[in-house]
Parts: sequence; C-alpha cells; structure tokens
Amino acid sequence: MLKNRYRLPALIGAFALAQAVSWGMTFNLTAITGTAMAAALGLSYVVVMSGPTVMLVVMALVAVPFLRLFERFGARQVMTASVAAGALGLALVGLSTGAWMFFAGWIVVGAAGAGMLTTAMQIGVAEIAGADARTVIGALMVFGGLGTTICWPVLGALQSAFGWRVATLLGAATLLVVAAPIYWLLLARRPADVTGKADKSSVSPLDWTAFGLLAFSAAANGVVTWGFSLTIITLLQSRGLEHDRAILIASFIGVAALLARLFDFAVGKRWTSLATGLMAGAGLPLSFAVLIFGTGEPAAIAFSAVYGFTSGVLAVARSTMPLDLFPAAAYARASSMLALPLNLSFACAPPLFAAILAGPGSDVALWVATALSLSALSALALLVLRNKNQRQMRKVA
Repeated sequence: MLKNRYRLPALIGAFALAQAVSWGMTFNLTAITGTAMAAALGLSYVVVMSGPTVMLVVMALVAVPFLRLFERFGARQVMTASVAAGALGLALVGLSTGAWMFFAGWIVVGAAGAGMLTTAMQIGVAEIAGADARTVIGALMVFGGLGTTICWPVLGALQSAFGWRVATLLGAATLLVVAAPIYWLLLARRPADVTGKADKSSVSPLDWTAFGLLAFSAAANGVVTWGFSLTIITLLQSRGLEHDRAILIASFIGVAALLARLFDFAVGKRWTSLATGLMAGAGLPLSFAVLIFGTGEPAAIAFSAVYGFTSGVLAVARSTMPLDLFPAAAYARASSMLALPLNLSFACAPPLFAAILAGPGSDVALWVATALSLSALSALALLVLRNKNQRQMRKVA
C-alpha cells in the first residue's frame, strides 16, 4: 500500500504521461501519418492503416509468453526493456521503404506493446500499490484519452515541419526519453513475489471457471465497444441522422465515458469492481434498445449518453475485476492471459461491424451488439453469483 499521500498522485501523473506517450506514438501514429506513409511507400491507405491492427494481434499472441517474464523479472525490467523494443519497432516503421519493413516494424511494436502498454501497466501498479491498485488503475483509465490529446498535435506539427519519417523517429525517441525513465525509476525494484528463478510451485493458481467467465464477458463486450469505436458515426447516419449531426451527437459518447470514469474514480470504492461491471453491463443492451425502438435525434442522444456512460464504466471494471477475483500474486497471470482474447476481439471488431453496416445494415448491427452484450451480461452475472457463494462458503468454513 502507498503510505505517502503525495506519492499516489505523483505516480498517477507519471504513469498517465508514460501511457499517453506509449499509446499515442504507437497505436495512434497512423491517424496522423497514415496518408503520407501510404504515398511514400506506394501502399494503399487501407494497407497502411492495418499496421495498428497487426500490432494488436501480435500483442494478443505474445501476452501469455510475456507472463513468464513478468513473473521472473517484475514489471520494472520488462516494461523498460519493452519501451526500448517499441522504439526500435517505430524506427523500423520510420525507415521503411516497402511493405515488408513497414509490417516488420509493427510486429516489433506489437511484441513490445505486450510489455509496456495497458496490461503491463496494470501489473506494474499491482506490484507497488497493493490495496490502492484499484484507485491507481481507475485514475489511469480516467486519463486514457490523453494519448491522442498529447501526441496528435505534436505528431501533426512534426510531420508538417519535417515529414512523417522524422515525426515517427522522434516518436521513438520520445518513448526512450519519457516512458523508459518513468518505468525504471518508479516501478518496484524487486517485487516481493518475484524470485531469481521462476518457481512453478510458488505461483498462485487461477480459478479457471472464474477466469473463463470473465474472459468471455470482457471479450464479448470488447467486440461491441471497439467495433462501434470506429463505426459509430456510420451507425447514427444509417439511423437517419445527417452527417454533421451524427458527428456532433457521437462526440457526446466520449464526454459521457469520461464522466463515467470520473464517477467510478470518485465513488467506485463503495462497490466491488464486479458489482460495478454488472451494473454497467446491464446498461449496454439498454442503450441499443433505445436506438432500435427509438427514432430521430432524441433516440440518438439518449443512446449516446447511456452507451458512453456504461462503456466508460466497463472499461475501468474490465481492468480492475481481476483484483476482486484473484489473489495479488495471481494478478499478473490473470491480466496477461486476459490480454489474448481481449486484444484479438479488439482487433477484429472494427472490420466486423464495418462489414455488417455496409452489408445487412444497422438493424442487424444493433441486434448483433445486443446479443453479444446480453451474453456478456449473463456470463458476468454467473461470475458475480459464483463469487458471492464462494465468499459465503469461506465465511462459514
């Protein structure tokens, strides 16, 4: 537990900055440089924009192997080394002359992402914060949008002045200058549960039934929220809104999500993460019902408010529920293994919903989203009930 009252805000600020730079200079890079990259490399814009998708897929595939590194060496060494690898991957992207080197760079960035981005940060926080881990993780989720807020203007200015290659290479340098020192100086030097050698007998076992229910629920909701993240304007337009009005109303979603994260940070300690996740999970299908059965701008505004708020709370709950379910020594294992289904669902979701909206249409997209969110809610309800019964049994024993 963090006993110094000034240390907690300092850690939150430093880690939020490091994560903003890490996400902003990697996954969000092509939002600024994509068009210029495509022209310089002779690739289509769609191909260039698939670089971050490759990154997410690789992150998913290497998440479990990275688990052994976290258990053996701790987050400090793994995250610092991963930042260096991420900078190398960005350098490959910035120096690329064709598709093979471009995607090789994104593969390296993806492998590094498993060791330096959200899941890794949560593991690092759990090592040093103890009982305050949920507070720190929740606060970091509040500032989750800073990656674009900080890095997009910087990347845009650098690209305008020096071109996309220099902008990308300076992004790599920023990782080394900003993120690496923060992780090296502030994360635990030697977590109590890390030994010189990986000792399988000392690893806390996971409750695989609980893990399966949590993974299914988080992945199913993740397909919905990440699927609509890039297609929400198209969805609202297909419900009869003009383009400008769709953009304006869709912008409320981000505001509602931010308010939800602030709300959870302020009063979330009154409930467990499981209870919070269950309440938010119930709101997601409700938001789709509003859009399915409602019409016009009133329905779109109500949908944006309910969907934004519940998806914001779910994002926090998804990161903190393992703290309620598993012992602290097993948190790294649970988080690393959750990253596999989550990152795969995140990677496939936008093209899936784009295809549905372009083909069968918005009605089918909304019903698919409703079915997924209801199945996620059912799994989460079973998980909450099971966890409650187990707690009662332990009290009786």
